[in-house]
Amino acid sequence: MLTRKQLDLLNYINKHLNKDGIPPSFDEMKEALDLRSKSGIHRLITALEERGFIRRLAHRARAIEIVKLPDSLETNNNVTELNANFSKNSSIKLETDTKSRPSSVHAKELPVMGRIAAGVPIEAISQVSHNVAIPGHMLRNGGDHYALEVKGDSMIEEGINDGDIVVIKETKTAVNGDIVVALVKDSEATLKRFFYRGDAIALEAANPAYETKIVPSDQVKVQGRLVGLIRSY
Repeated sequence: MLTRKQLDLLNYINKHLNKDGIPPSFDEMKEALDLRSKSGIHRLITALEERGFIRRLAHRARAIEIVKLPDSLETNNNVTELNANFSKNSSIKLETDTKSRPSSVHAKELPVMGRIAAGVPIEAISQVSHNVAIPGHMLRNGGDHYALEVKGDSMIEEGINDGDIVVIKETKTAVNGDIVVALVKDSEATLKRFFYRGDAIALEAANPAYETKIVPSDQVKVQGRLVGLIRSY
C-alpha cells in the first residue's frame, strides 16, 4: 500500500507525462508536493521504484517511466497502461492514453526528417531519412506530425538524450516554456525551450553546459512543438 504522498507523487508524474510527454523535474515535483527539499522527492521516488510502480533509467536525467498504477489512480484518472507490443526493445516515455484501452491503440508511421540538434544548432534538414512507427495515442489531438532524431546532449535534463526520436507536431507558434523545433536565421535547426524576451526569443537548453541563445524574434521560426519521444536500447 502506498502512502498519501507516494500516491500524490505518482499521480503528478502520470499527469505530467500525459500533458507534456516527459517526466517532471525534481524541482517541479518538490513544488507540486510542497516539500522543502528534493531529498524528500528522492525518498518517494525510491519507494515507488521499490514497489514496482515506476522505473528509473540509469545515467539518464529525468528518465522515469510508469510501470503500473494502483487501482485508485486508474479509477480516478481513467488511465491505462501502454501495451508494450510496439517494440520489445523500445521505451516509450510519453503520454499514457487516458481515453482508450490498450487494444484500441494503433501505430502510425511518421517520416523521420533527419537529425535535430540538441546542442549547437546544425544545418536545417528537410529530407526524409526513414519512417518510424508511432503509437496512435501520441497523435490523438490531430494535426500534422513528423519525427526527428536527436543529436547532442543539451536537453538531457528534460529526459531527451542523444539518439532519441522526438515526435513533433507542426505549428508556427509557441508559448513560453514549449520545447520547439526552431529554425534560426533560416539555416540552423535546434530543439530548445522557447521563451519570449521582449523583441527577442530565448532558446534555452536543459543542460548547464550550454548557454541560452538569445535571437531577434524575426530570425527565429517555430517549425513544431515536441509532443512525444521514443527511445531504443
